[in-house]
Amino acid sequence: MNPRDSFPPITRRVLLQRLAVGAGAVAAGPMILNRASAAAVPAAPTPSDGALATTTHGKVRGYLDQDIRAFRGIRYGDDTAKFRFKAPLPPPAWTGVRDTVKFGPRAPQPGRGQSSASSATVVDPVSEDCLYLNVWTPGLRDNAKRAVMVYIHGGGYNALSANDALYDGVRLCQRGGVVVVTLNHRLNSFGYLYLAELGGPEFADSGNTGQLDLILALKWVRDNIAEFGGDPNRVLIFGESGGGAKNACLMAQPMAMGLFQRAASSSGETVTVSKPETATARAEQVLKDLGLSRERIAEIRTLPMEKLIAVTRGYYGPVLDGRSVPRHPFHPDAPAFSAHIPFMVGTNKDESRLLVGRAQPAMFELTWETLQPNLARYSEKMGTLDLGEVIAMYRRAYPEYSASDVFFAATTDSRDWRPALVEIERRAALPKGAAPTYSYELHWGSPVDPKMKAHHALDLPLLMDNVALSSRLTGTGPEAFAMAEMISETYIAFAKTGNPNNPKIPPWPAYDLARRATMAFDLKPRVIDDPRSEPRKMFSKVPYENPGT
Repeated sequence: MNPRDSFPPITRRVLLQRLAVGAGAVAAGPMILNRASAAAVPAAPTPSDGALATTTHGKVRGYLDQDIRAFRGIRYGDDTAKFRFKAPLPPPAWTGVRDTVKFGPRAPQPGRGQSSASSATVVDPVSEDCLYLNVWTPGLRDNAKRAVMVYIHGGGYNALSANDALYDGVRLCQRGGVVVVTLNHRLNSFGYLYLAELGGPEFADSGNTGQLDLILALKWVRDNIAEFGGDPNRVLIFGESGGGAKNACLMAQPMAMGLFQRAASSSGETVTVSKPETATARAEQVLKDLGLSRERIAEIRTLPMEKLIAVTRGYYGPVLDGRSVPRHPFHPDAPAFSAHIPFMVGTNKDESRLLVGRAQPAMFELTWETLQPNLARYSEKMGTLDLGEVIAMYRRAYPEYSASDVFFAATTDSRDWRPALVEIERRAALPKGAAPTYSYELHWGSPVDPKMKAHHALDLPLLMDNVALSSRLTGTGPEAFAMAEMISETYIAFAKTGNPNNPKIPPWPAYDLARRATMAFDLKPRVIDDPRSEPRKMFSKVPYENPGT
């Protein structure tokens, strides 16, 4: 059983599905947002010969969005229904020109998932034929060798897609002269159901097909991005929440090496992946729910997609299969074979105000008498620590905190910040000569709901520079645009050079175990040495494993 399944709060997957709607993100379809006003305006992108490109599989025609060439729904892999639970295959070549102005389907997942803007609502199609990516670029075939920013979407390993306007790449292209790529890939049981020990060699890759999809997409970038004005030797993978977790896993996959040269993770970590025995037990439950015996396991390949979706619940994620994932990403140490890749890791200072507080609003009204019993309900990642001592530590270190402040700090620090810190510190412990690791925290809080402070997912519109498309998260005041400028410039600098320093922030040194320098992103950004020192020391006593693994 996934330990998070017993938690009172909703899961990140469900939360982010709801958040995508609440933030005003827009799915592919007949509505786009005006970037200046965030008003919903009718628009159907028109294919343009000014956005005509030749890929290794065939020609594609995108559209012009201001001065940016945009391509939605370029196929990078064949229909996965043909090889369910197997490694992906490149798509067959096509003749003629394919118009790429609409997003491809999102991967199969519980619920169809819809996004809204103004009064219009559109629903993304769901299909196993989901291996599509999207490209935004300032120019084609111009040998500009622009840095490439490949965004991997969140929603855990279970849900969501890259089909929301929140991930629109136009502003990053305009601001930084970069190429932006987003993509869809297999998720949940379709991407991470480990059947190798139950079904034999035919299912050898089943536990990590979602990660193998990502690798196939990165191979497409390597082979095609020069046509789109990009440099295949300057590729950043970045992502938030589940996207950051997928990137951490890619850092531990030897077959992904050489496909990206920088990596960034925001509010999403993978310290450990599922052990084979844990993943096999999960697969046995799926077979039971489907009414399939081990002898009939081959039938799972041809069941209707909807039947598999119906039994998809709980945790799914990468598996230590000894093939594409030969080791845990950051346990017991950081992988040496990716030590040459600069790594930037960030979290939001108040993650759980959304992850817990949105579902449990009573947590904002705690008293000192009700704090400990409520904290006990969320203490799985605090191990055997005495909760009275945890509370006393926070009251001593932060005397201005209320009982609710202590609750949200403790749940954030133990469940969300701690795994990020494990990744950062184990990278910092690599031998001399390893590429730098940069640590940051988002301190700026949304003015839309001040009690939520720097909550989970608030950084998404900031790093994508899409405040106007996410006004329900950030508002549209000058502070939000200033924060987006600062953080997106930082990501652009990191994509270009492997170093995040830029004129919008003070000098930011790499993280080391002596100073622990961490950038605090706020209206006045600053570097803090050893932030949250007391919580760090307390929670480091508890060994960390990802929930569900």
